[in-house]
Amino acid sequence: MKTVYDGLMYLTGWPLATLLILGGLYFTVRTGFVQIRMFLESIRVVMEKPKQPGAVSSFGALMISTASRVGTGNIIGVSTAICFGGPGAVFWMWLCALIGGASAFVESTLAQIYKRKHQDGSSYGGPSFYIESACRSKFLAVVFALALIFTYGVGYNMLASYNLQSSFETFSFYKPSYCWIFGAVTAGLFLFTILGGSRRLVRITGALVPVMGILYIVFSLIALVINAEYLPEMFRIIFRDAFNFKAIFGGFAGSVLMWGLKRGLYSNEAGIGSAPNAAAAADVSHPVKQGLVQMLSVFIDTNILCTATALMCLASGVKPTAELAGAKFVQSALSITFGNFGPILIAAAMVLFAFTTLLGNFYYVESCFAYIFGKKPGKNALLIIRLCGTLLILFGAAMKMSLAWDIADIAQCILAFINIPVCIIIGGVAYKALKDYTAQRKAGKAPEYIAADCGVKQETDFWK
Repeated sequence: MKTVYDGLMYLTGWPLATLLILGGLYFTVRTGFVQIRMFLESIRVVMEKPKQPGAVSSFGALMISTASRVGTGNIIGVSTAICFGGPGAVFWMWLCALIGGASAFVESTLAQIYKRKHQDGSSYGGPSFYIESACRSKFLAVVFALALIFTYGVGYNMLASYNLQSSFETFSFYKPSYCWIFGAVTAGLFLFTILGGSRRLVRITGALVPVMGILYIVFSLIALVINAEYLPEMFRIIFRDAFNFKAIFGGFAGSVLMWGLKRGLYSNEAGIGSAPNAAAAADVSHPVKQGLVQMLSVFIDTNILCTATALMCLASGVKPTAELAGAKFVQSALSITFGNFGPILIAAAMVLFAFTTLLGNFYYVESCFAYIFGKKPGKNALLIIRLCGTLLILFGAAMKMSLAWDIADIAQCILAFINIPVCIIIGGVAYKALKDYTAQRKAGKAPEYIAADCGVKQETDFWK
């Protein structure tokens, strides 16, 4: 068992780094640097209303995917990357997001092209569906669905639960046994929310994500203004550490490059096949629109929120150490700036970030169960799935930090090694869809997509 565990942990090192960098660069070149040249277009399309009244809009799908992306990784992930890898890890998180934007575009465009139709006319889909349709491999599609259930239902949700309760460890009232209390409260609120169904999930995440993101950015800007004199030195340290040869390659598994890439991937999830499950639910006139929207989600997550955390911490003057890894580093940094209010601010942000992460993650889990069953699970099956998810959140709060992160790293690594190669193989239809979209926009048309005209040979439920 230990040999298997060691082997999986080995894959989370340089093999994962190579896959992320080369895969992201490949998608970037094939899409003509879509994440840069069509950034403004992504902002425009996110505000478009759905074709059918009451359907999931581009903005609604963005909020679901952002609820999963924007979470504890934006605080705890950044903290662990800096404390274990050094300040230069921030640069590699930026790079991961930059090239990951193209990966997010391709996977979400594919999800839209191959999405399926519910009896009520709404849509659903994700990597399992485009693997089955385009690769003609039901077996691999089911394997991916199971891997995603393990990643989000077990790995990510248990880690989010642990990270939430760990943000209270710095308070004087906290005792180690209290992790069960925090876990029980989180699990109870989670169960109450998901029993309301996916429409309630869309409403809640749609309301909370913008609010928590804006508030977090506001306090970040205040902290940066207070510590403005340290900003030039802070950026100098980030770039100096990022390109330090020993920091990059010395003990690669624990290097600044590896910590930046792994925590960047955990935060923005670009290329691992999670966001396409939300992207497929959007009601749009052209698949590329949702590809652009999910590309924007990666930018929001890393370039805005992760950067906000990193700059707040580094500008405070608190030295990052392994002992401070996690919420402690962020809370110590903000206590310098905001006094006793700093730790309270982070705890409040963690509650909102973690809770919306749990909800967004479980949306993906239910989508994958729907694929495996061939339809939406029945009421009894769905109740069992949700109860199991609730128990995992409860027990996740009491896990050890190292085990929680290891499980999450292994899980996301499995997804990446399936999804990125698949997207490389079948990505041609996404590139043709992008070409079709840009041609229609240049002609002054409102882009409409017809699958057969863009090289899609398989039958699709939409786009005829």
